[in-house]
Amino acid sequence: MTTPEITIATPADRDAVVGSLVAAFVKDPVLRFLFPDEETYPRYAAAFFGHLFDKRVHRSSIWTIGGGASVAIWEPPAAGPTAVHGSPKEGPYPADVLARVQGYDDTVHTALPTYPFWYLGVLGTHPDSAGRGWGRAVMRAGLARAAADGLPAILETSNPGNVELYRRAGWEVVGTLAEPVPTWIMQQPPR
Repeated sequence: MTTPEITIATPADRDAVVGSLVAAFVKDPVLRFLFPDEETYPRYAAAFFGHLFDKRVHRSSIWTIGGGASVAIWEPPAAGPTAVHGSPKEGPYPADVLARVQGYDDTVHTALPTYPFWYLGVLGTHPDSAGRGWGRAVMRAGLARAAADGLPAILETSNPGNVELYRRAGWEVVGTLAEPVPTWIMQQPPR
C-alpha cells in the first residue's frame, strides 16, 4: 500500500480535517478538560478545531494526508507577543467552558519560549486511519519547514503516552505544567 500524498490544507478541507480531529481527540486529557460533557463534546470540539483551522489555513501551515485523515496544524513564528494557540475568545461556548479554554491557552502561552519557533499546535489522525505512520509524516512536513527557517519546533502534549512517541521522533521535554492538566512542553532543535 502506498502512502497518500501530503498536501497543504485549503478551505475545502475544513470539514474533513475538523471531523478527523474531533474523532482523534475524544480521549485527549486537554480536550476532555475543556469539554467534559459527552453530549456537547462533538459540537464544542468542532468549533475549537474549526477556529484553529480557520486561523491558520491561509498561512499554508496545515499539512494533511489521506484527505484530511491525518493533520498537523502548525503556527509559523509570530512577530511580537501573540497567543500561540489563539483559542477562541467567544463562540458557541457557555461562560464556564470559555473560561477553561482561555485559561488553558493563557497558561500554555506563558510557558512557551520567547524566541521565534514553529509551533505544532495540533497533530491528530482519525482513529480509522491510525497506525499507518501518517501522523509522523505530516509532522515531518512542518519540521522540514522549521528546519528551512533555521528555527526550533515546539509542541505541548497532555497525553503521557505521547511523550515517548515524540521522544522517538527527536523531541525533548523542555518544561512541564502541573495545572490545569499535566502537560509536557517539548522542543525539537533546529536542524
